[in-house]
Amino acid sequence: MGIIFNNPLIGVAMCQINHNGHLTQSVHNKYLTAITQAGGVPLALPQQLCATPHLLEQALAMLDGVMLTGSTSNIEPWHYGEAGSEPHADPGRDRLAFALITWATSRRMPLFGICRGMQELVVANGGALCRDLERRKNGLTHHAEATRPLSEQYAPAHDIFPEAHGLLASLLGGDAILAVNSLHHQGIRETGPQLRVEARAPDGLIEAVSLRHHPFALAVQWHPEWQPEQNDASRALFAGFIHAARHYHEEKSP
Repeated sequence: MGIIFNNPLIGVAMCQINHNGHLTQSVHNKYLTAITQAGGVPLALPQQLCATPHLLEQALAMLDGVMLTGSTSNIEPWHYGEAGSEPHADPGRDRLAFALITWATSRRMPLFGICRGMQELVVANGGALCRDLERRKNGLTHHAEATRPLSEQYAPAHDIFPEAHGLLASLLGGDAILAVNSLHHQGIRETGPQLRVEARAPDGLIEAVSLRHHPFALAVQWHPEWQPEQNDASRALFAGFIHAARHYHEEKSP
């Protein structure tokens, strides 16, 4: 009798940078660690899969969930109908993320997006971004200085207000105000019709969304993957995601 594995396999989108002339793809350990701590098995997905559709489909068919990570790169603005270039672009990440969203959406596979991942879910569903939050009048500062120690960058920066009766509130056990970190320069200007707003910051900026009519497609603007073992709310989000992925795995198993 073969070994039966019931820990869900989670595909994790990779980002690309130029490292001393070598194009390099990577994913921060904190995402992988958060998945394993919650009982999932992370599988990093390289951008090259988009160039070989049959290999992409083969890889995705094995998955039980998808995570869209944060990134220092931004989505190219033409994806949401704006002109101009993006100096911090990663076109391969755009293609990979949108392919993962299409797959997860069409198969009702659990999906969890973080920071850039939330923006990808919004853009993929017809929404648009605010490309520079510093230009908003009366808005909060939603990013920390990159020169600060990581412990300060990822410290709680502002509150969010979860919407009552939403997916986020159900995972958190209620709609009580929650303090979160904040490390993003771009944000959501408008959502597509398929998305439900799950939380907002005190300045009204959207901080979490979910996909309507989907068992589990949640995305947040903050970074719950940062030391979730020290944060009950962060653990609850990953536990909910992995629980949904485990259920998906059981449903698709023969």
